[in-house]
Amino acid sequence: MAHIVVLGGGLGGVVMAYEVRATARKEDKVTVISDKPSFDFTPSNPWVAVGWRTPEQISVELEKPLAKKNIDFIPVAATKLRPETNAIELADGRTVNYDYLIIATGPELAFDEIEGLGPHGGHTHSICTTPHAKSAHAAFEAFVKNPGPIVVGAVQGASCFGPAYEFAFILDAELRKRKIRDKVPMTFITSEPYIGHLGLDGVGDTKSLLESQLRDHHIKWITNAKIKNVSADKMHVEELDENGSLKKEHEVAASYSMLLPAFRGIPAVRDIEGLVNPRGFIIVDKNQRNPTFKNIFSVGVCVAIPPIGPTPVPVGVPKTGFMIESMTAATAGNIGEILNGAEPTHEATWNAMCLADFGDGGVAFVAMPQIPPRNVNWAAEGRWVHLAKVAFEKYFLGKVKSGKTEPYYEKAVLKLLGLEKLKT
Repeated sequence: MAHIVVLGGGLGGVVMAYEVRATARKEDKVTVISDKPSFDFTPSNPWVAVGWRTPEQISVELEKPLAKKNIDFIPVAATKLRPETNAIELADGRTVNYDYLIIATGPELAFDEIEGLGPHGGHTHSICTTPHAKSAHAAFEAFVKNPGPIVVGAVQGASCFGPAYEFAFILDAELRKRKIRDKVPMTFITSEPYIGHLGLDGVGDTKSLLESQLRDHHIKWITNAKIKNVSADKMHVEELDENGSLKKEHEVAASYSMLLPAFRGIPAVRDIEGLVNPRGFIIVDKNQRNPTFKNIFSVGVCVAIPPIGPTPVPVGVPKTGFMIESMTAATAGNIGEILNGAEPTHEATWNAMCLADFGDGGVAFVAMPQIPPRNVNWAAEGRWVHLAKVAFEKYFLGKVKSGKTEPYYEKAVLKLLGLEKLKT
């Protein structure tokens, strides 16, 4: 019998647990360790922040659905990984030993890297976690009673730009519903070298599509932006030129702001030689396996991927939902092969499909693979994207509750789109 531990209970971790349970042998034990008892559907956080969803509507308590699939669950944060002894130390003093470990923790949010950034002692809000989005909603309700300038965006080193665009347009839609949009100047500030870069050097015509959307919604923008510091009512921004030299300094007023931070690896795994890069992200090979510690795999946002660049301001690479699911499929297959005495052969495609909701419309893109050069590279816009995002939310929460990670109808849709999770 082997003990397989999945560290993390988010989008990657829960899907990973279900899939590895299916490929492991009957006698093998699978355990999920998470820092909280529930799964939150992170892509819905922008809706929570304007009151279109409550946290309860996008949350699933994990103990029962995992138990139905014969998966143990420990809702206690990990404090330190000891790969040399195959052990994980937990916040309650326990130590969990493993034969195989899959790290799917997601990131730590690096608010402390910029003075005044973040909801904890800072002056900006976040939609990176559902509790952050709930706090952002409370602040938004206070804001609408005395509206002023809004700033939305992503700081230097950020690697997740789609939600920033989503939130800017969702705020615009909500302000129009409340008939106060005319009282709210909006600015989009981003470290991207151009609008629609997304950390991916664009996908299809995202540059033109997103620039057009920003213009149509009367949202100004600053690219190649480096946030120096944030105070209670304004932020200081350096705009760099294409060579990385200072082009212009901005003092941008903000009565309400949401800035996505840079990410880094969680403290439990940081600074482990051979396991992580300097930012604390997990190093993996083509089979999602760490080259130094062969019984450790990793999936999701915590995986180390070199940036696409160089760019004047540091810009990271996003790990989108379908890309993460391709990682989980490959990892589950590889662990199944190892358990049966074979070498791992599965490689994730890292293909990407993304739905960016704008409240009453949106932009969708498909990138195969996500990292250029690509075999398929297109983007499209329309109201159908909003409807598709709503449907996807309900569908994914259903997957978490049922443990069916790829029903037959999902396979049919993906086949129709030409999206594959595994390389053949």
